[in-house]
Amino acid sequence: MSGHSQFKNIMYRKGAQDAKKARVFAKLARDITIAAKSGLPEPDKNPRLRLAIQAARAESMPKDNIERAIAKATQTAGGADYVSTRYEGFGPGKVAIIVEAMTDNKNRTAGNIRTIFGKRGGVMGESGSVTFNFERIGYIQYPLATADADKMFEAALEAGANDVVSDEDNHEIETLPDDLGMVTEALEKTFGTPSASRLDWKPMVKTPVNDVETAQKLLDFIDALEEDDDVQQVYHNADIADEVMQKLNPEE
Repeated sequence: MSGHSQFKNIMYRKGAQDAKKARVFAKLARDITIAAKSGLPEPDKNPRLRLAIQAARAESMPKDNIERAIAKATQTAGGADYVSTRYEGFGPGKVAIIVEAMTDNKNRTAGNIRTIFGKRGGVMGESGSVTFNFERIGYIQYPLATADADKMFEAALEAGANDVVSDEDNHEIETLPDDLGMVTEALEKTFGTPSASRLDWKPMVKTPVNDVETAQKLLDFIDALEEDDDVQQVYHNADIADEVMQKLNPEE
């Protein structure tokens, strides 16, 4: 999983995101409901639902919230039909951006995303203009204290993972997209619920960001995208220099 730790230098805002649990839970609940509507409302018979529940658990979403989101799937027949959609483009510093959204009104969502790109120094691109720089992977994360690096490495590879990288904070496990659910379930039996379990876009080529002004504009741009109710995930290929991150977060 060489290079996957770029998630660490951009996700320094995790503490701030934790303060927005209501928004996070609302998006997770929507994903669970849609997954349950797309197939059987039983996780063991619906891989998409199983992944959605795993993602919710990784964010410490209460069991009652998960159960209500599943139940809602059987209560909303004839209601709003949500569809997945993806937008691509470039943010400040020519950083490649992928935005994944779930919407019941594609015109509204496209307009909102286009406005954010336009007002915050980005440029929208055509479908495929950015994704060729990324690969789709399964991503699982455990805190470093969960196990020593050797034990996590051996367990993850035995479960079917492609690679494991352990740093001073986390164990990061990469899988093939289709193997994410299987590997997560296997690791849960030994280590409990992970802090993250999701499908990700992993950049194959990174764009360096070496000045504070551009980095701040980029982070503000990503924040604006994430705050849109229809946006589920934002991915990028930025590689922000350590000294720039230190200036942005002097207390860390």
